[in-house]
Amino acid sequence: MTGADLAILIPEIVLAIFSLVALLAAVYTSKDGLAAALTWGTALIFVVLAFYIGVTGTGTREAFGGSFVDDGFARFAKVTILLSAAAILVISVEYMEKAHLLRFEYPVLITLSVIGMMVMVSSGDLIVLHMGLELQSLALYVIASLRRDSVRSTEAGLKYFILGALSSGLLLYGASLVYGYAGTTLFAGIIETAVAGEMSLGLLIGLVFLISGLAFKVSAAPFHMWTPDVYEGAPTPVTAFFATAPKVAAIALFGRVVFDAFGGAVGDWQQIVALLSVLSMFVGAIAAIGQTDIKRLMAYSSISHMGFALMGLSAGSEQGVEAMLVYIAIYVTMNIGTFAFILSMEKDGRPVTEISALSSFASREGSKALALLVLMFSLAGVPPLVGFFAKYAVLWAAVEADMAWLAIAGVVASVIGAYYYLRIVYLMYFGEEREGLDGRMGVVQYAGLMVMAALIALAWLPGINLLGLQGAAAEAAEMLVR
Repeated sequence: MTGADLAILIPEIVLAIFSLVALLAAVYTSKDGLAAALTWGTALIFVVLAFYIGVTGTGTREAFGGSFVDDGFARFAKVTILLSAAAILVISVEYMEKAHLLRFEYPVLITLSVIGMMVMVSSGDLIVLHMGLELQSLALYVIASLRRDSVRSTEAGLKYFILGALSSGLLLYGASLVYGYAGTTLFAGIIETAVAGEMSLGLLIGLVFLISGLAFKVSAAPFHMWTPDVYEGAPTPVTAFFATAPKVAAIALFGRVVFDAFGGAVGDWQQIVALLSVLSMFVGAIAAIGQTDIKRLMAYSSISHMGFALMGLSAGSEQGVEAMLVYIAIYVTMNIGTFAFILSMEKDGRPVTEISALSSFASREGSKALALLVLMFSLAGVPPLVGFFAKYAVLWAAVEADMAWLAIAGVVASVIGAYYYLRIVYLMYFGEEREGLDGRMGVVQYAGLMVMAALIALAWLPGINLLGLQGAAAEAAEMLVR
């Protein structure tokens, strides 16, 4: 280990030191009395580090003999992870204070999980991959059951832990097979062995187990079974976090593994990823139709959207990776805005998650209803909102990769999925007049809702280009698919 190695890990080291200092400072002072300030401080550090990574990072650098990779792809994912985590922390403070859940452990655990995510997307070795994945997962298991007096929250954490342990077992078994047949855990060594048409059966089985473990983390069907129950049972700010930063980390890790370790055998994993994509799109779209709880609906929505992101990955091309990165960034933006609204849903001082509570909401809160309408339309892929262009990008990538059947399946799934987004809009504007939500939306939540809705509504205009997102994604994809 050299100074040059450590210099590459400065963002991760800063976060690790911050989490330890914050933990000790809180324990030896007023504990939960510091929770609000600590949450805001954590969000600020995330934003500063995102700016640092975006401004200072150039080229490709490797640490610890190639086990840790800092390239454009990793930096794109890290910036997205840090900014989305910061946004969720900021919009969740008021909710957590009202629910008496704002403990000092909350931002510390979020920080530890973010460190794990950053290690995941920079992993160049199966062992480093597992270390990052477990650091993220262990922190998420705890915050899923943060509401200790709630049976549903405890159940969510337990289900997530048990099924997460199963997925880790699948991934580790696949890693052991890959190591056994490739003779190394380094991606740079595996890719020399994993050549199209020359892969041994054992290496191929190892790849299947690796993909299965990663599919669980990304909530891809048929490994999605944990998602609806955990989304529903966890505190809403935790659900919002699950729907954003971990999804970016998981899909980026998926791309890192299949291209950096198995990029020479695209044909061997392309059809597997395409199958996961189709199953996820249709399972998410169809299962969401009958949901009455908005958090469960968002869970199935995430499953469907991960299917579209995987469509870009299954194209096996630079264009496909670029489309995947653009898609996941836009998806996160839409989710931050949507959950900013969900966090404000209250009646008689108690949180409400029933979709029926939105009936005739537009007649009482016109601006909020309009912002939510923009987000729902974008999630459904209605033009000219950027959600449409995100779906168009992955569909076109599939067509360019001679996978028109996958693009057609995506269009059909998108049409099915539009129903439950449009149902929310219909309820808000044309639902029966009834006693609905009466909670006051906090200033930060209102700002989050409006800013995200404005980005989604206006980013397609010429010259805006979603703040340079497409260019950054193209550069990141070029560095991964080299």
